[in-house]
Amino acid sequence: MDATGPPGVGGDPSPPHRRVYMDYNATTPPDPEVVQAVTEALQGAWGNPSSTYPAGRRAKDIIGTARENLARMVGGKPRDIVFTSGGTEACSLQREAGTLPHFVTCSVEHDSVRLPLEHLARERAAEVTFVPVSKVSARAEADDVLAAVRPATCLVTIMLANNETGVIMPVPEISRRVAALNAQRVAAGLPAILLHTDAAQALGKQRVDVGELGVDFLTIVGHKFYGPRIGALYVRGLGDLTPLYPMLFGGGQERNFRPGTENTPMIAGLGKAAELVTKNCAAYEAHMRDVRDYLEERLQAEFGPRIHLNSRFPGTERLPNTCNFSIRGPQLQGRLVLEQCRMLLASVGAACHSDQGDRPSPVLLSCGIPADVARNALRLSVGRGTTRADVDLVVQDLKQAVAQLEGGPGAQDTP
Repeated sequence: MDATGPPGVGGDPSPPHRRVYMDYNATTPPDPEVVQAVTEALQGAWGNPSSTYPAGRRAKDIIGTARENLARMVGGKPRDIVFTSGGTEACSLQREAGTLPHFVTCSVEHDSVRLPLEHLARERAAEVTFVPVSKVSARAEADDVLAAVRPATCLVTIMLANNETGVIMPVPEISRRVAALNAQRVAAGLPAILLHTDAAQALGKQRVDVGELGVDFLTIVGHKFYGPRIGALYVRGLGDLTPLYPMLFGGGQERNFRPGTENTPMIAGLGKAAELVTKNCAAYEAHMRDVRDYLEERLQAEFGPRIHLNSRFPGTERLPNTCNFSIRGPQLQGRLVLEQCRMLLASVGAACHSDQGDRPSPVLLSCGIPADVARNALRLSVGRGTTRADVDLVVQDLKQAVAQLEGGPGAQDTP
């Protein structure tokens, strides 16, 4: 298991320059084997994959291998993988043709799902139902999702794991219920409902299998599992069982579903990252869970009842690496605490919401976290190379940050 981190992060013995990165849900550093795969493709597979000369054939072979590795990682077939520029494109690629389709999603989806659906609703190109998550479980419950279905419903999209809380959604149960409903719909002459899940946060942290999930579409995001910043979309029975409507038109690459000359080096890196996940996922998961649990133990030991663990909900599974918490206190807004930290590199929530200031996270509010607690939230997400020693440094860093803000003992600046 690789224990490397971002340059200048972790492993630097010089305290003034020591940084501990705990924002792996935002992005991950490329694994050294991924960097090597990208470099080799840049040097030796620069040809157009549609050409017949050696560099082109090499590029085509690399793309084929990467497609196989991605399919193996999610339990699908290589022909069902479409490469994209990233997760946002993958989430937007599955659309539905027809008259005023209806979509069902949940209230804590990533912006790459939420914003396109809101746009379609504003333009009156579709109707959308945002199902609230339970304030007990923080999940989009199957009963609520199915209750939102209408005759015009064509797609249900529910994320596999939330990026702020780490809560794992009941996608297998939802898919079973949708499949049963589809049998009735087809008999009644209604269109079958397709199911999409955004697996950006889950891949590389837990086992993901499209057969067990029962989904028609699944979004893959490379930079969340130590790969490059491109992505892919899994489509069950692409073009045969499941329709896909391209947003671009061009040279016919990716069987016309996503035309444009393939980005061979990044695809090579994505394939290598997927290969590493397939080989090592159980070890990655066990390591991250151990470090995350130790982090929560240390936070509770240091701050006692002032700590509120925002990502713990009774009976709800969550990702092994994610700890969302608040330190209670009127002066301890998450942003202010981070500004006082000398070593910790983390975020107050989703990285794409970094401009929200001290406003509490809508995701946490949707999950029933009180506004005064949510305003103080910090999201720490550990990675493959995070250690217990890193945790000890972070907890001490948070302790001095709190002291600085509250003007108590330990608030004096160290030289």
